[in-house]
Amino acid sequence: MEKTFDPPRAPLWSTIVATFFGIGYMKPGPGTWGSAAGLLIWTALASQLSGSARTITVIILAAVITMVGIPAATQVVRAFAKKDPQFVVIDEVAGQLITLISAPLTWKTFLAGFILFRAFDIVKPPPVRQLEKLPEGTGVVLDDVAAGLYALGVMQLLLHWGLLK
Repeated sequence: MEKTFDPPRAPLWSTIVATFFGIGYMKPGPGTWGSAAGLLIWTALASQLSGSARTITVIILAAVITMVGIPAATQVVRAFAKKDPQFVVIDEVAGQLITLISAPLTWKTFLAGFILFRAFDIVKPPPVRQLEKLPEGTGVVLDDVAAGLYALGVMQLLLHWGLLK
């Protein structure tokens, strides 16, 4: 009797969440596609809401995505026995949203927010790299949350100095 290979399986809900509805399977650079999805969500919110309503909504959405993303990423990491599978992009969605908290809807903030988040996500300055070492989905998601916080700080400084008008 010949053995067949069964690919790893994670619960459907966790796969859908972790890959952000399959965006994580897009090539090249699934993380960039995940960031783009976060950017599009923010753009949709920013075009419908303004001021504190937008800020509060983006904060709540980023928090919910983070809280749901951690257990989803954990399930996928366990199923595939990989530390941080590239197709898990829910972390990029959360980090990108965090970057754009309180940002006005302009092409400059759109572009700057995208570039800043991707740069901090790739470079991973301390303690971002250390957060990546946390177990399972916690490490997968929280390093991108931290990268988003770094990018948010730089974004707010650029806005404060009037460099994104």
